[in-house]
Amino acid sequence: MDKKLTIKDIAQLAGVSKGTVDRVLHKRGKVSKKAFDSVSAILNEIDYEPNLIARNLKNNKVYSISVVIPDPSFDSYWLPCVKGIEEAVKEFKAFNLSIKKHYFNPESTKSFKSINETVLALAPDAVLLAPLFYKEALGVVQKYHEQGIIVNTFNNQVQSEDIKNFVGQDLYQSGRVAARLLDLLSTEGQFAIIHINESYKNAVHMQEKERGFRKFFSDNGIQDSSIITLKLKNPGIEANLIDFLAANPRVNGVFITTSKAYQIANIIAENQHKKVAIIGYDLIDENVAYLKQGTIDFLIHQNPKRQAYLGITCLVDHFIFSKEIPKTTLLPIDIVNSENASFYME
Repeated sequence: MDKKLTIKDIAQLAGVSKGTVDRVLHKRGKVSKKAFDSVSAILNEIDYEPNLIARNLKNNKVYSISVVIPDPSFDSYWLPCVKGIEEAVKEFKAFNLSIKKHYFNPESTKSFKSINETVLALAPDAVLLAPLFYKEALGVVQKYHEQGIIVNTFNNQVQSEDIKNFVGQDLYQSGRVAARLLDLLSTEGQFAIIHINESYKNAVHMQEKERGFRKFFSDNGIQDSSIITLKLKNPGIEANLIDFLAANPRVNGVFITTSKAYQIANIIAENQHKKVAIIGYDLIDENVAYLKQGTIDFLIHQNPKRQAYLGITCLVDHFIFSKEIPKTTLLPIDIVNSENASFYME
């Protein structure tokens, strides 16, 4: 049994035809219980593993995967995602795959819907989607599902039975982590949750982070009145934040739910005479600069590059290696400060 056995060899050992062995291996067609048991016994004895790669390469089918993400020229947060996708493309270039990126304007629901209509017309086998806009994402996910297109998501989680897999962090739990950090940094006063440049009602990631943040403090006996939510949008961010801080002098800690912490850090550094603790997200260059200066205290690293890479890998594993698609793939919630930031930078 040391030699690598062929389907013909297995058929002879089991006393059945090659067609029966093929049906057992691929779980298709009808096979008698006696024949199934005979073939299974041989397969177990030789620890048979089908050569899935060779099988796929002999297959003329080219699996197409469309990745729909925000244009990184609008928000540098998405640049690592592009790198993660390109890394996956390079790794799996020997297989029968076509992986294409499609960009939308992260500030425009119209752009999001338009680019998804374009992808629908292409009819790929699967879509990896960054569902930035909750309501619109539900609509396009349903359309993909109706066309038999697999939909996986990353970064933002959308609750839909039509989505096969989500890659990202537990956003509720990351909000709790941010609350724990601010609680350690400041023992009295008020905290502000700041949402920037997105519609709160249509941004589940903001809602979940705020929910986790508030729940941490309520679980620890701190009144909800000690936490204030502030929604800011360009071009009035600076003036509105300065007015807010003047009207709420007891605020000594802020939690920014997006990658725009540097905007708040810049305004606070130039206009506040007291130290205000700042917790934000993501290792974009502007954030890291304020982290190293000490203006930002902690950043929660969401590892967008890894998210995009794993989103592609999950689909490749399914198409090429016949693996089941897991419902969720959760990444660790990494806490970064000025002392360990360099270990996370490429």
